[in-house]
Amino acid sequence: MNKQLGVGLMSGTSLDGIDAVLIEIEGVSPDTRVRLVESLSHEYDPEIRQALKELCDPETASLEKICSMNMFLGKEMGKIVNDLLNKANIGKEDVLFVSSHGQTIFHKPTGGKNVTDVPGTLQIGDLSMLSEVTGITAVGDFRTADMAAGGQGAPLVSFVDYILFNNHERSRAIQNIGGIGNVTYIPRNAKRDQIMSFDTGPGNMVIDEVVYRITEGKQAYDKDGAIAYSGEVNQKLLEKLMEQPYLSMEPPKTTGRELFGSSFVDSIMRETDDLRQEDIVATVTAWTAKTIADGYSRFIESSNNVIDDVVIGGGGSYNPFLMEQLRRYLPNKTVYKHEDFQLSSDFKEAIAFAILGFHSLCGQYNQIPSATGADHPVIMGKISHTQPLSFLRLNALRRDLP
Repeated sequence: MNKQLGVGLMSGTSLDGIDAVLIEIEGVSPDTRVRLVESLSHEYDPEIRQALKELCDPETASLEKICSMNMFLGKEMGKIVNDLLNKANIGKEDVLFVSSHGQTIFHKPTGGKNVTDVPGTLQIGDLSMLSEVTGITAVGDFRTADMAAGGQGAPLVSFVDYILFNNHERSRAIQNIGGIGNVTYIPRNAKRDQIMSFDTGPGNMVIDEVVYRITEGKQAYDKDGAIAYSGEVNQKLLEKLMEQPYLSMEPPKTTGRELFGSSFVDSIMRETDDLRQEDIVATVTAWTAKTIADGYSRFIESSNNVIDDVVIGGGGSYNPFLMEQLRRYLPNKTVYKHEDFQLSSDFKEAIAFAILGFHSLCGQYNQIPSATGADHPVIMGKISHTQPLSFLRLNALRRDLP
């Protein structure tokens, strides 16, 4: 199979912006080879970020706003792709695909009592708009296929972690700390069905929201952990936070802003009137670290699994206070960052969704049922092309498949 150029787009639960990568990719799992060609980060304007936060809250969302934002984000993502290709001096005719995670505004991994109340998920950023603006085949909306097969639609990056980090001699926990924390456990010399993955709980989401509130919107996150360093961890609050029921749920499990969003922070702020603001930030940061360590102990090591290496990625890896707390709660583990494996923490997930998109276009399974809880493997991803040339490029790839 010939090498192909593709673009990956990631916009996470932190609602901070869109990461875009141009990659060169060859081969399918487990023999996929990827090279990062160019990258670009686009921060959401404050008004866009606030509008997205409102869409993630059932009390402030509306059908009209969701409909409009879906098309707006598709157009914005298309512009970002065009900017990326201009930066790389690459023409759209040389790019096979754009693969987009989309922006999650609601994720509901379990159903209810009503016959129509089934599990579901919603990522916006319309694929047809994305394809039209770029002139390139767009693939996305990955999570729904896994949920159709009985999975929770997450974590999806475990498929890519298996490709990138499987090792004959070392067992690894690949931990992403974005808005939500999620781990992929890969035993040494693992087979695909031995992979375990689940959302450990809050990543940066609660920390960011607390910081945004105490700074009255002047800071969206705790840069370099500065606020946390100026405070002290309150053990009473930490112990109460560890009682959150999600943390003791058995995997497979996923969570998001629906549980750990604005309403959750409301409850924290109501109960911390007697604490310094810096102490609240220090405590919720330590809590993120402790939920990760607790998840490993409860659900991985309790089954006699061994973790040799912990590899941290995502925005949380840039918070030194959080990293210190992780090493404190994981005293017998070697804690690395993605950069120690020549992989950018900033762009790892965008690369991951480019890999997922490529496998989708190649007609290959691109999820791991043991990670998501699905009944069987599926090909995730919906495909859109609004122009004949992008359709023809895709057909040429399929003729080249073995």
